[in-house]
Amino acid sequence: MSDPLTTLTEAGVSIWLDDLSRERLIDGSLARLVADRHVTGVTTNPTIFAKAITGSDTYADQIHSLALRRVDADTALQELTAYDVRWACDVLRPVYDATGGTDGRVSIEVDPRWAHDTDRTVAEAHALWRLVDRPNVLVKIPAVKQGLPAITACLADGIDINVTLMFSLHRYRQVIEAFLAGLERARVRGHDVTQIHSVASFFVSRVDTEVDHRLDKIGTDQAAALRGSVAIANARLAYQIYEQYLAGDRWGALAQAGARPQRPLWASTGVKDPRYDDTRYVTDLVADGVINTMPEATLHAVADHAQIPRDRIHGTYSEARQTLVELGALGIDYDDVVTALEDDGIAKFDASWDHLTTELSATLTEARR
Repeated sequence: MSDPLTTLTEAGVSIWLDDLSRERLIDGSLARLVADRHVTGVTTNPTIFAKAITGSDTYADQIHSLALRRVDADTALQELTAYDVRWACDVLRPVYDATGGTDGRVSIEVDPRWAHDTDRTVAEAHALWRLVDRPNVLVKIPAVKQGLPAITACLADGIDINVTLMFSLHRYRQVIEAFLAGLERARVRGHDVTQIHSVASFFVSRVDTEVDHRLDKIGTDQAAALRGSVAIANARLAYQIYEQYLAGDRWGALAQAGARPQRPLWASTGVKDPRYDDTRYVTDLVADGVINTMPEATLHAVADHAQIPRDRIHGTYSEARQTLVELGALGIDYDDVVTALEDDGIAKFDASWDHLTTELSATLTEARR
């Protein structure tokens, strides 16, 4: 009987883990997932780090050292998270080398409190790039409006970028434009575009959570029939956009220079509604060239019982578009849904970072006494 994770990898899907903590690094569980579960990358976010740092005493020695150096909470937080990401990059370095830099990647996010400040986001991205100082790090920038020029500016400077918190098809088109503009500028500036990497993180399950809530308020049979269908339809149409840009002349010119495409990454793939199959955001989004970043529980569920098709995206575009048409016919505005999700995503990361900074500030103060 074939291993579902092997089948998924053979279908062209890169398996990344959506989690990181110092405990996972110390006890070797990340290395074991790389060795035994086909994990070829790691993503983090402010909420993941807030949980890791406040829920473990493995950071105590470094926090004590930071307190002795009299650093503030923001600087300490950068040092703590960069330490973990640097270590994870080293664990994934053999994968990075074996895949020519395509995989073996670890992401670290800019301070989400500055997501709507372009210049500060660029400065933060440069600081993290220097601080981690590993060729396989990806700096995450949220795909809000003000993040778009920051994405272009960082890519133009040769910084590898993970564009995160995408929900909207319109925003994805803008992200692709920002990516192309960044590579074009990098090329003009003399950077080796063959060495610049980027992924575009399109969030999945949160779309169903928001839409299903609105459908349940409507309460009709037609609304019930649409439950659990919008997130996958949205992601499939995003992949169609990806294919369209690969076929465009603008990308063709960059590809001739050896540039690498910005790969689609399916994020938020853990199932939040227990009525749904726990592997659906993996098995229904299989296509060559994508990344699926999973919480560990989803990773193990896929390994245990998932049925992996060779491709679940091509041939679905008409059906996916019809799903969004039916959503609008029920009175649910797509643009309102994705805007709410983007705003909520930034707010949640802000709250996690604020809470962590407050906790860390108190800990640093106590350690100095």
